[in-house]
This record gives sequence, structure tokens and C-alpha cells, in this order.
Amino acid sequence: MVTDLPYPGSAEAVEQDTPREECGVFGVWAPGEEVAKLAFYGLFALQHRGQEAAGISVGDGSQMLVYKDLGLVSQVFDEQVLASLRGHVAVGHARYSTTGGSTWENAQPTFRTTVTGRGLALGHNGNLVNTAELFDRAVEQGADTAVGNASSASSACQRATSDSDLVCGLLAVNAADKGVEQAAMELLPTVRGAFSMVFSDESTLYAARDPHGVRPLVLGRLERGWVVASETAALDIIGASFVREVEPGELLAIDSEGLRSQRFANPEPKGCVFEYVYLARPDTTIAGRSVHSTRVEIGRRLAREHPVEADLVMPVPESGTPAAIGYAQEADIAYGNGLVKNAYVGRTFIEPSQTIRQLGIRLKLNPLREVIRGKRLVVVDDSIVRGNTQRALVKMLREAGALEVHVRIASPPVRWPCFYGIDFASRAELVANGLDLDGVRQSIGADSLGYVSLDGLVAASEQPRNRLCAACFDGNYPIPIPEEDRIGKHLLENPEPKDGETAGSSDPVLPSGYGAEDAVSRP
Repeated sequence: MVTDLPYPGSAEAVEQDTPREECGVFGVWAPGEEVAKLAFYGLFALQHRGQEAAGISVGDGSQMLVYKDLGLVSQVFDEQVLASLRGHVAVGHARYSTTGGSTWENAQPTFRTTVTGRGLALGHNGNLVNTAELFDRAVEQGADTAVGNASSASSACQRATSDSDLVCGLLAVNAADKGVEQAAMELLPTVRGAFSMVFSDESTLYAARDPHGVRPLVLGRLERGWVVASETAALDIIGASFVREVEPGELLAIDSEGLRSQRFANPEPKGCVFEYVYLARPDTTIAGRSVHSTRVEIGRRLAREHPVEADLVMPVPESGTPAAIGYAQEADIAYGNGLVKNAYVGRTFIEPSQTIRQLGIRLKLNPLREVIRGKRLVVVDDSIVRGNTQRALVKMLREAGALEVHVRIASPPVRWPCFYGIDFASRAELVANGLDLDGVRQSIGADSLGYVSLDGLVAASEQPRNRLCAACFDGNYPIPIPEEDRIGKHLLENPEPKDGETAGSSDPVLPSGYGAEDAVSRP
């Protein structure tokens, strides 16, 4: 039985019923270019990967400046700020929190100064699974003041409490004697989990990807420099040409001597298959495969696996659109837009009233009644997490006059949380974990329900099954997960728990995924 679900009609239920993106990272080394503006536009292209905070660091060879704040990229930066960030090397970051809360201190790039006075800025996409171990090491090496005071948990709220900050602190401590490059080569093999990192000192740009390559990272070329970014779409936006993906287990260094590559671990590729489903932009390419083409092919396979007689195929915009196009093509059913999305609904600092919150999904989607009325609909969405969005959507479509509502999902049932950088719900809250197919169908009120098979999803990606991580669908985690008291979104906010208290939170951390304790709706 599914427990601890938000009340189905609440706006909280609707707002939390999607997989939360991770982060977007961007780095550029380009003497003679306005690197801060290049980073700004790169982050603008990666905004979908994180909307909590944004930041850019710039080095000019002798000093480093970092500017970051909570909010969207366009809210954090303006022309005056960008003009003040002068240099030839920049690191940018757009954040959604997976370890450490959404505070200014946890905004990235995170910054440290070595004992020699050199600066180090780091941006990270992904999530580490040995954060507690790294914290213990940071305390031993004297980097504990950079990540919270182990003897005073109450002071941690005034410090950065992210796994990214830990890595930056450890790099800074070791770089004093060995230099950044050698310090990274020694530290990265001991860092476990998913990470695509971009970091720099005052003059050199570095990029590293975990041995499994869970999160994407690509290398691009400018006429007078180099770029690294989470997605190829960010390269396109700034006019950089795609060179290749940063390989799993690879460390890149870029400076006036050129580009250098070293291996800090043997590659064991396990790219996140959910990038194809939802996370990446449709105009991005992953492992040589267009994300848009993959999603259209998923829709075609979905139509073959779950056919139904209907009058109209419609997407849940925007993430369901390519799969809906593929479904309509394969099924030879008319395609149309039955929902209008408010493009300006996103992160806001204004708390809505209870009256407004009760509007729920209507704040984001509104039905086109003349299109829907009297029709048998196939409604295509990217995924079902808790089921609250689909429940509200089906009800809204019926109220708009739909005769039948057949829901088709462009991913398999999500039954397991992600520990590698996607903030899913807890396992108890995942509707497909507690109910069978017909149970989920009844729960959301659809006339029929069909998910694409995992085999169909993998085939659409054109990647070998053994090179993909599908843990959220099959529970097979390629990177071992530690005991539950050594993991959690707020682990570093209380590194030394009191008796009977779970590390990282005043509430118990659910054995399920990052942020689970935040997502539970309490009466």
C-alpha cells in the first residue's frame, strides 16, 4: 500500500509530482573573449537543469571573482554584474539541490582559498554517495571549517553543506602542496557517486567525470578557446563546435599550454537513461543520439506496445511532446495540442495564497475545450512519480468534455529513488511501487494506462543496455549505496547527530532518496 502521499487535490501534491532536475555546469577558457557573458548564455541554455541558484566565477591569471545568488540565471545576473567579471577562464553553475539545502551558502560555484592564497572554484552536477566518508577526511585534514564545524552542528546552517563544497575544500587543502591537477588526480579516485565537475584556479580550467559517466559532460571548441558543458545545446547557444564527450574517469586540464587529458579511473559507463526521458533538452545529443529523436522513437514503440482506438493524441507539454508525435505517427491517429502551458510558471519568491494553491495544475496547464470535447484522447506524458499530476489532469480533461482518457507514459514505472543526482520522491511515495498497473490506472482515473517497456526505452536510445543506469526503473544501482544513516540530502547540516537522531536532519531520513523528508506531506 502506498503511504505518506500528499493529499491528491492539494497544490503541494501537483508541485512535487515531477522528477526534480539536478544541476547544469559550464566552463570556458578563452583569452580575449568575454568569458562571463559566454558562461551566462551557457547557463541560460542549461536553466532547465536547475532553478534554485546560479553563479559564475572568473579568473584573470592573478585573481578570481565569484558571483552567485538564489534565483534563475536571468534574475541573478545583469549587464553590470557581468561587465565586472573580467578574465579568461570561467566556471558557471545552475543549481537544484540534491545534497545540502537551498541556501545562498550552497549556491555554486563553491569557492576556496588555498594556504598559498590561490583561489579554487568548483561546480558539480550529480550526487556523491560517500559524502560522510569525505566529511570525516576533511575534518582529519583540517578542511572541516570549509564544510561545517563538526563540534557545533548548529553552526553548519551558516556554512555550505553540500558534497560539492566538501570536494572543493579537500582539493584546496591538497593543492597547496601538489597543485590542483595532481590533487585532483589523487582525490577523484576516492570520490564515489555521480559527478560531472568543472573547476578552475585563476588561470586553468579543469573538468572531470565519474568512472560511470552517470551525468553528461561534453567538450567544445571556440575559435580562441575551449568549453565544457553539461549538454551540447549549451555549446550551440554560444557558437562552440562539439568535439567529444568527456570520457568517464577522465580529467581534462586546459591552459595556455593547450588541452591535457589524464585517466584517474578505468571507465565503466552507466549513463543515466532518464536523461533521454526527461532531463536533457530535446535539442541535445547524448552518446551520438539526438534526444528528440530518441523521444519520438519512444513514442512509436509505446504505440506498438500499447495501442488503443482513439480520436486524438495529445502531449502533456512540453516534456511529453516528442513521444506524443511518435505515438501519433505510429498509430496513425491525429495529433493535436489539447493543453496550453503557461510558459512563465516556474520558480517564484512569492508564496501563493491557499485559494490560489488549490488551483493546482491549472496554474500551469489549461485545456482547449473545443479540441477536447467529444474526443477519445491518448494523453502522452514522460513519467509518473506520485500520480497526482496525472490524476488532476485526467479529471480536468473529463470536465472539459473528453469521452475517454487513455494515458501513455514514455518511460517504465518509476519504482526506485535515484541517489545519483535526481531528486525523486521516496520509495513509499512512488505510486508504481505500491500499486500494480491497474491500481495505478484506477488511482489516476484513466480509462487505460500503458508504460513503454524498459527494453523499448533502451532500444530507442540506441545504447547498449550494459552502458546505461536504469536504477529508478529496475533497482539495480551500479554504484553501491551506503547505509541509510550515512546518506541523505541534509547529511552535512547535522554531521554529528544526537542520540536517536539521524545524521543530516532533525527528522529521520527515509531510506529512499535525497530530499525524501522534505517531500512528505504532513497533516
